[in-house]
Amino acid sequence: MSTPLEITGLLRRWGEGDAGALDQLIPIVYDRLRQLAHQRLQAERGACSLNTTDLVHEAYLRLVDGQAPSLNDRSHFLALSSRVMRHLLIDHARARQAAKRDGGAASPELGPLLRIPQSDLDAFTDLDEALRRLEAMDERQSRILEQRYFGGLSLEETASALNVSLTTVKRELRSARAWLANELRGGPAPA
Repeated sequence: MSTPLEITGLLRRWGEGDAGALDQLIPIVYDRLRQLAHQRLQAERGACSLNTTDLVHEAYLRLVDGQAPSLNDRSHFLALSSRVMRHLLIDHARARQAAKRDGGAASPELGPLLRIPQSDLDAFTDLDEALRRLEAMDERQSRILEQRYFGGLSLEETASALNVSLTTVKRELRSARAWLANELRGGPAPA
């Protein structure tokens, strides 16, 4: 069983350029990443037919390929992972839409079992576009939705990752959800 100090130490070493630290970190947080991905996919039952393992593995590959970020703790790492997963899903959906527009050419898949049904691509990219608009208006609310919706982080983990109070997360989550629901229905965003 790993301790929060062990995870924090590995995150700091990775942030300082020690690639081996990430290799040590992933087995420690792998089950939690799978759990987060699985929770998110379960909530979308019927909307997306994704393979949890492939999503986590592709997120790992993106983390390894990128520059090591400066992360304070496990919650920050999970928040970063949720953002990476969101971008993977959006990139995949956009590639599928582009292939559809180009005459149905085969679209690249993230992994052999990681697919989003064609009928759900528009809704998925609409969600991403709405989150981008929210980010332009209120970055923190956008991050809260991203971490809860794509990352499956708990309210407490989200508060820790954003370095705000639990009360702030709850209040801003209610506001962000209301804005997002209105936005996805096609109504004007509240002032």
